[in-house]
Amino acid sequence: MMEGDCLSCIKYLMFIFNFFIFLGGSVLLAAGLWVLLDPLGFREIVASNPLLFTGVYLLLALGSMLFLLGFMGCCGAIRENKCLLLIFFMLILFIFLSELAAAVLAFLFREHLTREYFTRELKRHYQGQNHSDVFSSTWNAVMSSFECCGVSGPQDFDDSLFRLLSPSKAVPEACCQREVPGHGGEGEDAGLEQCVTGTTGYYSHKGCYSSLVGYFEAYIFSAGALAIIVLTIELFALIFSMCLFRGIQ
Repeated sequence: MMEGDCLSCIKYLMFIFNFFIFLGGSVLLAAGLWVLLDPLGFREIVASNPLLFTGVYLLLALGSMLFLLGFMGCCGAIRENKCLLLIFFMLILFIFLSELAAAVLAFLFREHLTREYFTRELKRHYQGQNHSDVFSSTWNAVMSSFECCGVSGPQDFDDSLFRLLSPSKAVPEACCQREVPGHGGEGEDAGLEQCVTGTTGYYSHKGCYSSLVGYFEAYIFSAGALAIIVLTIELFALIFSMCLFRGIQ
């Protein structure tokens, strides 16, 4: 009798945890769709960067998988189907280990995402506004979207590949301000020429690093907390699915 009550309790706990996995998959799906729907003009950044482009679709794929796994786990628990429970256990274990490995790699390589690292890469690889390479296109999109210039500021383009390719330009066109206070009567071409030649007041002096960190700071802790919650739920789901699998006659 006690064993039957315990099995029934595990079954319903399994259903509850899988319901949360189902919700977690829904959140990831919503996040991927949120990026693709271009809420803040990020579509150009995502499209121009193969890594980001792949990451968005991986997010959608992971969300879809968790969505389906949550549904599968709920059905396997309620119907006490050993085949569904075993498939569910193996897939959740694979996802759990993959997410854990990704978290460890992100922690180990966090030191590479410093201001100095981005400055060094910008000096070495950025080519300018009219170049279609992925690196330059991504930086152009970032500088235009956040109305910033360089990593720490316009001085990042000194002694850079950009200055070597365009010696007459002090900053790229992406650094130019859309509206220059007090210079509304000038033509757009004249303002752009003054900007790229380094005339103060025509280009942004704000660095992109502080803008990006400030924008994403509020989301980093939320993402980390969500990852911990999802991993914890998946761990309990693994335990309960195996216990339920062993308890079903």
